[in-house]
Amino acid sequence: MKPRSLIPVDPRSRRQFLRDTALAAAGMAVTVETLGTAASSAKALNQNPDMEYRRLGRTGLMISAICLGGHWKRIDTVVATAGGIDAPDFRKNRHDVVSRCIERGINYIDACTSSEVIVYSRALKGRREQMHLGFSWFEEEMRNDNFRRADKLLATLDRGMKEAGLDYVDLWRITMHEQSGQHASPEVDEMMKALEAAKKQGKARFTGFSSHDRPHIRSMIETYPSVVDVIVTPYTAKSKVLPADSLFEALKRHDVGMFGIKPFASNSLFRGSSAPDDPAAADDDRRARMALRHILCNPAVTAPIPGMINLHQVDNAAAAVKERRQLDAAEQAELEQAATEMWARLPEDYQWLRNWEYV
Repeated sequence: MKPRSLIPVDPRSRRQFLRDTALAAAGMAVTVETLGTAASSAKALNQNPDMEYRRLGRTGLMISAICLGGHWKRIDTVVATAGGIDAPDFRKNRHDVVSRCIERGINYIDACTSSEVIVYSRALKGRREQMHLGFSWFEEEMRNDNFRRADKLLATLDRGMKEAGLDYVDLWRITMHEQSGQHASPEVDEMMKALEAAKKQGKARFTGFSSHDRPHIRSMIETYPSVVDVIVTPYTAKSKVLPADSLFEALKRHDVGMFGIKPFASNSLFRGSSAPDDPAAADDDRRARMALRHILCNPAVTAPIPGMINLHQVDNAAAAVKERRQLDAAEQAELEQAATEMWARLPEDYQWLRNWEYV
C-alpha cells in the first residue's frame, strides 16, 4: 500500500500547549451544580456572538454548543467519493465544512476513526489553533483485542499522531466496545494507565473514552476520577434524564464533560435522503433544529456532535442555538412524533439506541 504523505506538524509549540492547558485548568473553579453552562476564565476558540459556549467539565475548555462529529454519513448525496478520502471533491467538501464551522463559532471536531483523524487533520492544516480536536484511532484501540495493553494503546496514539501530522491532541477519547462491560477490569486498568501516561507526556491535554454502556460508564468515572475528564456517549432526540440514578449524577459529582453522539439516531430522525434538493429537506432541517434544542436543554450535555456533510447543515445547526431553547407544547408534540418515527426507522444494527431513551 502506498504510504500517505504526512501532514506538516502543527505550528504550536509544546510550550504553547502546556500554557493553554494551564489556562484551561484555571477555569475549573466552579461548583458541579453549574456543570455545562458555568463561566470559565478560559476564552473560547472561534468565539462568535451568535454561538453559545458551554464548559467542558473540569477541563475548563469553553466548547461551542454545537460541534462537528467525525462521521460523514450520506456524503455521497453531496459529493463524488470515488477515491475515498483522497478524492478531490471529498477533500474540498471537508475543508469547506470545517471552514464554515469556524465561521459559525464551532470549535470542536470529534474524530474517532483513522480516516477521520487523517481527513480532519488535513482540513485543519495551517489553522490547527482554531479548533479543539478529539482523537480516537478506534481500529487499534479497545475494540481490538490485540490492543488492550497500555503500551499498545500508547503506540497507537503515537502512530496516529505521526500519520496525521499532529503534535498533540486536545482530547484522547479511546473507543470502547458498545457494551463496555465486555472489557475485563485489568483491560480497563491498562486503558486508564495509557490515558494517564499520554496526559503526563504532553501528548493529550485531556482524556476520556467513548462507550454505550451506562452502568459501566458510571463505574469508570467513579473508579478513575482523576483520569476521566470527558465521556462521549449517545444522547438522541428522544433521550431524557432518568428521574433517579441517572448517569448525569456521576457526571455532575465528578465534573466530567460530555459530548452527545447520535443526536439524530444515525439519520433515522429524517424523512429525506440529506440531498439538498430532497423534497423533505425543509422538514428535516426543522427536525434537526428541534432535536438539537431538546438536547441542549440538558446542561450536563456539553454539546451534541452531529456529523454534517454540507455548508447548509452547518448553518442549520448553528441556527438552532439562536432559537428559543425550550420547545413549546406544539413543538414538543411535533418532535415526539418525529422521534417515534425515528425509532420505527432505526436499522437493525442500531436497535440498541432504544436503550438510550432514559439516561
